[in-house]
Order: sequence, then C-alpha cells, then structure tokens
Amino acid sequence: MAQQASLEGLLDFSAPEALAASQRAQAARTFHMIVDYFRQEEVAAGSSPKYSRFLLVRYTYNFSLSEPSQDIFLRAFFESMNFNIAVGYDPDFTKDADSLRQGVVAFADFLFDNFFLPLRASSKHTPQPSPAHLSVIQRVQGPHENIPTLERISSLRRACLVRDRSRCVISSTFDATEAVARLREDGDNAKDDNGNHLMGELFESLEVAHILPHSLTQANDCGELSDSKKAALKILNMFDINVSRLIDGVNIDRAYNAITLTHTIRRYFGDFLVFFTSVSGQEHTYKIESFLPKGVVPALPVTRALYLTEDRSIDPPSPRLLAIHRAISHILHLSGAGAAIDKILKDMDDIGTSAAGTTALGQIVALKLGGWCGNPIRQ
Repeated sequence: MAQQASLEGLLDFSAPEALAASQRAQAARTFHMIVDYFRQEEVAAGSSPKYSRFLLVRYTYNFSLSEPSQDIFLRAFFESMNFNIAVGYDPDFTKDADSLRQGVVAFADFLFDNFFLPLRASSKHTPQPSPAHLSVIQRVQGPHENIPTLERISSLRRACLVRDRSRCVISSTFDATEAVARLREDGDNAKDDNGNHLMGELFESLEVAHILPHSLTQANDCGELSDSKKAALKILNMFDINVSRLIDGVNIDRAYNAITLTHTIRRYFGDFLVFFTSVSGQEHTYKIESFLPKGVVPALPVTRALYLTEDRSIDPPSPRLLAIHRAISHILHLSGAGAAIDKILKDMDDIGTSAAGTTALGQIVALKLGGWCGNPIRQ
C-alpha cells in the first residue's frame, strides 16, 4: 500500500461521472472490508468505545440516499486513503494495518469535525477545514457558489403556522398566541382551522424549526460564508447529490426546510433526536420516532399526514431534507458520535471553569473560528 497521505488537499466530494456497476461493487466491497476489520478489532479489544470512528464512517456510507451520492463518498474515502478507485485494491492487513487504521481514523475525524459536530452544535460552533481541504472539495464539485442567507425567520414562522394550521406537527398542540386571539374574537365558539372547538385544549407557544440548521448558510459580518460552512455544504451532497442547492442563500429559510413545533420538541428535533420516516405510498405522511427514552415525548411514536395549503402557495416540508435529517439522526446515534458531541458542547459551556484543560479545547476553538457561534435564532 502507498504511504498514507495527509488528508490536506485530498478529500474529493464532487459529482464526477458515476462509477460503473462493477467498479462500484468492488469499491464498496473493499470499503466494507477495511472498515469492518477495524471495527471488529475495536470490539475484540474488550473495551469498545462509546463513540466509534469506524461506525461513523460505515453508517455515513450506509445512510447515503442514492448511488450517485455513495459514489461521491467512495471516491472521497479512497482518495483520502491514497488509493486509485479505478484500479481497485485488496488490503493487506498483515503489512498495512497501522497505516490503514490511521487513514480511516483521519477520514472519520474530518467528517466529525467538519460536518456532524457543526450541524449538531447548530447555532453554537464548528471546526474550520484548511484551505487545502476546501480546494479539493471545490475541485470535485465545481464552482457552485453558496450565497449567504438573509434573515427571514419571522415571515417563515408565519408561513409555517398557516401551512401547519397553527399546530405542532408532532404533538398537535395549538399555538397559544393564535388561541388567545381566536378566543377573544369568538369566545366559547372559537375553532381551529379544521372546525374543532378550541375551548378546553391546552396551548403552547409554537416555534419554527429548520430541518437543516439556519446557521448552515448564515454569512459572516463580511456577507460571506466561512470555508467551514462551504465544506459542510459540500459534504452534505454525500447524502443526496446536489441537495445543498436546495438550501443555498435565502432558500435555507424557505417553508420546505421548516416545520412548526413546540419549544421542547424543537430542541430534540434540532439535536437530531427526533426524526421522520416517510411512509411508503403515502405522500407527505411520516412515522415520527425518537432516540429519547420512552415517555420523554409522550406523543411519540406517531404517524402524521402533514398539512398542505389548498393552493400549494406554501411549500410542504421537503421529503429530501427530512430524509437527510433522519440519516444524520441515525448516524449520530448508532456510532455514538451524538454523545461525543454532547460532551464537547458541555466542555464548551464549561470553558473558563473546571474544563480549562479539556482535550476538546482545539475543537471548541475551531468551532468558533468556523463561524458557528452566532446569535441563536429568536422567534
């Protein structure tokens, strides 16, 4: 095997021509052989870590939503390992185990630091990839520019409330502000948009929840996206090719990237602990589940048909974006990366007190440099 090269300047997340079927099958076989070998080694050691880099890499591939997206992943993986995907490679673990292990770990760390950590941290923080990383990613995907987003949260919330009929799409809780207005206007005869009486219901203030975080395309003070955010958008295409164009610029704040939720459920959804699974054959219908302990969200699991406006003047939540949110939820849970990120974010909150010497300090600083520490979105 060739000496493992640095990831700097190697990761390729573009959309070149698709792999041939035989090439894809061989690449997938080699990929699983490498990753599974080190995962089995990890388990055999008797102290399997709560967070497994090898599972993170495996599940990121497994939850890619199409063959073209899997091709992007496989090309990036093998380029980072300094292998020519067109030639093929049969790993020799007796000779190359150490360098192979280091290569997979480095690839996992790149995905963790530049995608999963930023998205999970959302409006808080994220690491910044080097210019060399970014140049390779851009080389593979072409000159597509990501236009900085504008502040459109207030109008987005109003649109989602209209589309979702002033109810949380998960718990069906009615919006408190709208309830007060209708009860003042119509008294005991006040009704919801379906003609049901409101009197006797419990109400809560509802919020707009982005399916993919608003901060993902939030510009800096110069009106530009950081290299870190550009890289995260490129990596996003591994899940569904060219999906980043759906959320470019102001599109991040369009109704198809948002749903109406209660404050508590919004927190869980934003943490990728609540997810939507499309019901086959039923348009805009989802089974909604969570990775939370039973009873934390009493409404779950539940199957909901999402409301649509009669004239379709307000876009429904995008099935593509909900599928990506679901994929990220599963990867974070199954690999243990979600718990590892929680620890980093807790350390970030503790900086200046007991965690001054935390091993996550470098990641925390990188998160801030990446521009993920902006002010939280206010409803």
